[in-house]
Amino acid sequence: MVDTLRKQGWIRRPEVAAAFLAVPREVFGPEAPTLEAAYSADDVIRTRFNDRGRAISSVSAPWLQADMIEAARVREGMRVLEVGSGGYNAALLDEIVGETGHVVTVDIDPWVTERAGRFLAQSGHAGVTVVTGDAEHAADPYGPFDAILVTVGAWDCPWGRLLAQGARMVVPLVFSTITRSITFVRDGDRLVGENPTVCGFVPMQGAGAHPEAEALLADGAVRLTIEDDPGLDVAELDKALTAARTESWTGITVAGNEPFDTLNLWIATADTALGQIWKDPARTCDLAEPATRWHCPALIERDGFAYLALREVPPVGDGRIRFEFGVYGHGPHRTELTRRLHDHIQTWNHDRRRRPGPAFTLYPADARVPTPAVGRIFLKRHTALLMRWA
Repeated sequence: MVDTLRKQGWIRRPEVAAAFLAVPREVFGPEAPTLEAAYSADDVIRTRFNDRGRAISSVSAPWLQADMIEAARVREGMRVLEVGSGGYNAALLDEIVGETGHVVTVDIDPWVTERAGRFLAQSGHAGVTVVTGDAEHAADPYGPFDAILVTVGAWDCPWGRLLAQGARMVVPLVFSTITRSITFVRDGDRLVGENPTVCGFVPMQGAGAHPEAEALLADGAVRLTIEDDPGLDVAELDKALTAARTESWTGITVAGNEPFDTLNLWIATADTALGQIWKDPARTCDLAEPATRWHCPALIERDGFAYLALREVPPVGDGRIRFEFGVYGHGPHRTELTRRLHDHIQTWNHDRRRRPGPAFTLYPADARVPTPAVGRIFLKRHTALLMRWA
């Protein structure tokens, strides 16, 4: 596992490699079916589920844990806060900060913190402070911190006040149904973002929870999610899915394994109707054909939607398999929705695809945020997130 993480560039410092070599991952993830599964560099270990069968606690994939630790620049002697516990990540941090540092890990779920404390003691990391409570305020008595790592999907970010000047916080921030793990560096009252990384985490619970509007279609085989509820009519959306659809192909292609994650960010910039469409991989359903299994963009209205599709096209000169972007639209306004999403894809391809992605800055909610020439401001309870394109 460590060799893989080094080769792929997720582990870059020897002290991080030493921590991953020292901490027994299987102790913190007994739910893994085999040792090979426990030590897969790419796999999550899901440890707790809600009554709908969705994971609400997990041990994150090692590549992502390594990337976050490296991004936070955790080193010996630091005081570090982890929001969202489980034990394994806290043990890694404890190895790095050593006897002169200190790690605090917080989780709202007593089931999670009980086992985290038990596993930490078992693995020789009993010095970690495990706090049961709502992370919105539970860590306040222990700050300030030299680094903060948030390991749950957070719609807002109230922990800037606990971060020392110049210190770093890595947080999977949710906006417009998109999640990016962003490294924020405190600069006065604002937090300047670096290195936005595509990721997925279980959602925040407690005071920081911000549930998205959801419509389950085709008896649960297809799911639509959107941040700002437009008054979703599930019956009408279900009817739209089974009725005739509109399709439009763009002529824009992408090679297999070629990233296009800035497309979602551009659609979020240009259209407040952005949501996501998900298809249950365990269910057979030919009514929806999203372009990607996860994080597939869709424009969603009360009674209709349009989403990104792909179809294979003949390879060009380099011989690589290529796919064409298209749009499928459903509902009474499907033609207009399809056209809108088609236009967003065209604009992204022409203006943004081959340029750097947007920059992110977090401001206090009551701050005066500069209006971007190209971008969007996402207003939250504690903060305002500025996404700005150069």
